[in-house]
Amino acid sequence: MRVGTFVLAAQFPGQGHAEALYRAVRSAEVAEEAGLDAVWLAEHHFVPYGVCPSAVTLAALLLGRTRSIKVGTAVSVLPTTHPVALGEQAALLHLTSGGRFVLGVGRGGPWVDLEVFNSGLGAYEEGFPESLELLMRWLREPRVGSAGERFAFREVPVVPRPDELLGADGDSTGPGVIVACTSPASVRLAAGHGLPMLLGMHSTDEEKAEMVALWRKCALEAGRSREEVAAAGHVAAGVVQVGDRREEAAETLLKAMPGWFHHGLSAHVTVDGRQRRMRDPLAYTELLCDLHPVGPPRLCADRLSATAERTGIRRFALLAEGSGDLAATEENLRRLGSDVLPLLG
Repeated sequence: MRVGTFVLAAQFPGQGHAEALYRAVRSAEVAEEAGLDAVWLAEHHFVPYGVCPSAVTLAALLLGRTRSIKVGTAVSVLPTTHPVALGEQAALLHLTSGGRFVLGVGRGGPWVDLEVFNSGLGAYEEGFPESLELLMRWLREPRVGSAGERFAFREVPVVPRPDELLGADGDSTGPGVIVACTSPASVRLAAGHGLPMLLGMHSTDEEKAEMVALWRKCALEAGRSREEVAAAGHVAAGVVQVGDRREEAAETLLKAMPGWFHHGLSAHVTVDGRQRRMRDPLAYTELLCDLHPVGPPRLCADRLSATAERTGIRRFALLAEGSGDLAATEENLRRLGSDVLPLLG
């Protein structure tokens, strides 16, 4: 079982952007010290929910600040970037970090970002499959051209070639890619490419298990081998708060997260004026406390083990900054490493 931390660079009420970003950087450094497997970085624009606008840029900084931990994006939003530009950045980070970078991509939302970056609503509603296909060709082929609806260009060489890095078995290898999946359509798309899924923190174990089963079915239908399907490294996002008592750990999150949810999520603006319903911040926090490892170390370990047993997912990206406090976040990560990981075996 591999446990990493999910870093949103959340701006809690009363905090500045620099404070949120400093906590994000320290989270990565402490996660490595604590023996965690990976740091997963979120990307948002124009909202205090998360103040990192470029997950690949922050990943580059953190790869330079760390020595062994994997650093991934969760996720880089494809509709607001060019797949070739993202592929070049991924190749650069993959090669210069010795293979520690993982590229997570997703569709994002119908936000005003699409207007600001001149992508248009079509990039969100219909364009994700074309963008993902072009990105994967860039990461797997020596020369790439395109004649798609959104991207049309003559064939050009891929520089740098991401597959020039040799793995432990001596075979060439490119960066790992993972796809955020929130619907059956995105599950089928990821499966068709043989790419593992990143599943959201609001999903129950039963919902995750259903998505994994659908992915497995679609991957086999797409011609993926049973060995490849069995080895898929899906990742489940969640929340973690380690405390001596369950009530104490939950109270830490219930004091801070609802205000951040209201402050951050209500700032989203849709590109076309469509109505959107925001979750009740308190009820959502209570749901997350019920679903995820929040409480004493033994309870946290049991929750993770139960999810792994029910879903087959053995990689986790856990949000540890739910207190909104730097010192508390660092202590939470250290206890995750020292008190919870040893119980997982």
